[in-house]
Amino acid sequence: MSVLASGALAGVSRETHARLTTFADLVVKWQVAQNLVAGGTLEAIWERHIADSAQLVDLFPDTRRWVDLGSGGGFPGLVVAIFMADVEGGHVDLVESNRRKCAFLRTAIRETRAAADVREGRIEQELATIQDGVERITARAVAPLPRLLELAEPLTRRNVPAAFHKGQDFVVEIDEASQSWEFDLVVHQSRTGEGVILDLRQIRRRTHSDAHSGDQP
Repeated sequence: MSVLASGALAGVSRETHARLTTFADLVVKWQVAQNLVAGGTLEAIWERHIADSAQLVDLFPDTRRWVDLGSGGGFPGLVVAIFMADVEGGHVDLVESNRRKCAFLRTAIRETRAAADVREGRIEQELATIQDGVERITARAVAPLPRLLELAEPLTRRNVPAAFHKGQDFVVEIDEASQSWEFDLVVHQSRTGEGVILDLRQIRRRTHSDAHSGDQP
């Protein structure tokens, strides 16, 4: 199933589209109090936020069990969870420390019947409690890549791959992260803008010997 086409959502079921519409309406309703998305992007919520998040479902069609870091207003995790509602075994853990945003996420899960749970707490603490079975880590507008890799380490040390949304300065972030981390990387151009999706696998922290291996004659 193609999720995106010519700048708009396409090919989704009537039920999924209805759930996405409910979610979009909730974001608009809660925006005044919660500042869930950048104010200037609210009018373009379908393209800038919902479709941007939904492309993960196309990029990683075999993924069922997701963990979303710093879920905030539900992008990308809640959008993915809406698609997972009709997928056997589909589930998203939404990790968020802000109590008010957790309240929003729980409301959105209830009203959209998304396949998700909210884990309220600091990312490092919550990831340490997640059992095996996670297939992909996601994050959008949470932190620079070096910090994201630190936060995700409880799962990446189990060889869980990641998919991180990044903007135009992604090359700088990759260079900075490479000073302390090794990983296999595929860069997917975003279908909804100038950003990218970083598909990272085999993530491991560099050791002291790694850092100095190039010094040998």
